[in-house]
Formats: sequence, structure tokens, C-alpha cells
Amino acid sequence: MSPVETGLRIQVQNILFATNFSPAAAAALPYALAFARCYGAKLFVGHAVPPEPHLGVPMAHLPTEIDPYWPGARRRMEEFTRGDALRQVQYEVLMQGGDLWEVLAEMIKLHAIDFLVLGTHGRQGLKKLVLGSSAERIFRMADCPVLTVGPKAAHPDVKFESFKHILFATDFSPASLQALPYALSMAEENRSYLTLLHLAALAPTGQSQYSVRVVAMHDLQSLLPRDANAWCQPTLLVRFEFPPDGILRAAAEQKADLIVMGAHKTAAPRAAAHVPWDIAYEVVCDAPCPVLTVRG
Repeated sequence: MSPVETGLRIQVQNILFATNFSPAAAAALPYALAFARCYGAKLFVGHAVPPEPHLGVPMAHLPTEIDPYWPGARRRMEEFTRGDALRQVQYEVLMQGGDLWEVLAEMIKLHAIDFLVLGTHGRQGLKKLVLGSSAERIFRMADCPVLTVGPKAAHPDVKFESFKHILFATDFSPASLQALPYALSMAEENRSYLTLLHLAALAPTGQSQYSVRVVAMHDLQSLLPRDANAWCQPTLLVRFEFPPDGILRAAAEQKADLIVMGAHKTAAPRAAAHVPWDIAYEVVCDAPCPVLTVRG
């Protein structure tokens, strides 16, 4: 691994805030606004109007003017946009009927979305995200980074400058390292404390934990730009823990304001890639701060 060069600041022009008008979505709005203000980005407020219930008989889709779901959705969106919060940024409302993930995927593509922000209630029912059973697919399939605000992470007065302690968790895989520029960029812009964390597996036969730790510490150090000490305060951690527990423990100890981590995409929507996505899901549910996942 070679040292990362500086000057790799991320560019964000278009942010999609996904809302179903729930309290969990409302808790994520301050973060979407904070990023939009910091980057001078346009904020798209996206809502997927549920499709008509399945009746067992093939029927043409109802026109929006007589679809019973649309008047209520329009009314709630109008109430939402009348608030003061959105006056701080340039924004555009997007409403479309259909499956949640399919709607958001189209919005991401059509509007060149750089960042998706959403909120969750965490563990609920069959461990699904609050936006609905399709939301797991958002987490797994989105082409852009996803900032997820869990139930323990809401800070109504948040600003971009609030990200003073950033935790980057990595397993050194290419997918994981896709998230590194985001952690470095935000740390540089905010002169933040930056913790690089690696949760190591048990030492292989014939190797000690000490030797594994030495190698991992060297690899973590190599991820930092040569001048990192001039613009952030880095901490390197190598621990032998189950990844979700270790990430959450480090976030609490370091008083992290943001967790950044890579996430592996499955080859097919229903394929079993449970380990990486379960790790990300477990972290999101219990994190004391928002979690930024970048798909590898």
C-alpha cells in the first residue's frame, strides 16, 4: 500500500434526501441540509408514492389524479416544503409512484445524485430499515454513497462542522478502501480527529496477535497522506473483535461524529452476501452517529 496523496477532496453537487415523512426521516434532514450547505449542492427531496395494492387481477395503473395515495402524499409534501429548513438551500421536489428502490434508483440516475441521505428506526420487525422492506436494497445497491441516520444519531442542530471526530473502519479490501477518500476529505475540511480502525481476525496458526497487529498498523499508516498530521489528528487502532461490536465500541470511545465504511455489493439482489451487509446494518442500528457507507 502506498501513501495517499492530499487534494482528494470529494465533490458533491446533487444530494437526494429520501423521505416518507416519518420521525426517522425528519431526524436525517439536518444532515442532508448540512451537506448541501457545505458543498453548495442542490437538494432533491424524494418521495416514493406506494403502488396500488395487489388485487390478484392484472389492471392498468391508475392515473395519478384518481390514485387514492397521491392526494395525501402531495399534501404532506406541501406541508414539508412550507417549513423554514429548506429555505437554506436550493431544492427540488421529486415524487414518483412505484417500488421504493426502483423509484430512488431512477432518481439517482436521472439527477446524477452524488449522495443519498435517509433515516431509519433501526431494528424493527424483521430487521428492515424504516423506509420499508425495499430499503435493504437501497443500502446494498445504491451507486452513490449513502448516509444513514439511525435512531441513536439524531442531532437537530447539526452542522457540517460538527464532524470533528471521524471513524474510518476498514478490512483493507478494495471495496472498503472506496470509502477512504470520503473520510480523508471530511477530516481535512474540518481539521478533525481521524481514527483508522481495523478489526483483525484471529491470528493464523504460527502467528501471534502481536505480529498481526504490527502488520495491520503498518497498513493503516500507509493509508494516511504524508502530511496528514498537519491537518488532522490521526489515531490508528487494531483490535481483535467481532466487527460490529468493535466498530461501535471504538465509535463510543472516540466520541465519533461520523462513521465511514465501505460496503460490498452482491452480484444479484437476492444473493447471500450476509457478512458485509449484516456488519453495516448492525453498525447503523446502534451507532451513536450517522454512518456513511460507500459501495465497493
